[in-house]
Amino acid sequence: MRSTRPDLTAAVWRKSTYSDGGGGDCLELAGNIPGTVPVRDSKNPTGPVLFVAPAAWAAFVEGIRHGTS
Repeated sequence: MRSTRPDLTAAVWRKSTYSDGGGGDCLELAGNIPGTVPVRDSKNPTGPVLFVAPAAWAAFVEGIRHGTS
């Protein structure tokens, strides 16, 4: 099976609200790419991107909110 990488040229990246701005571990995601949630390390914006299914991302965030992830 072959998959294609979504086009990220129009991605609007936003940093996690938990980022302290001190240059530590920061996560960015682009919420405007249909069908996927691209996630990357904000310190390495040209580095690898993890593509997460929207339902899986929502479950992850909900788990964090409730302390189960």
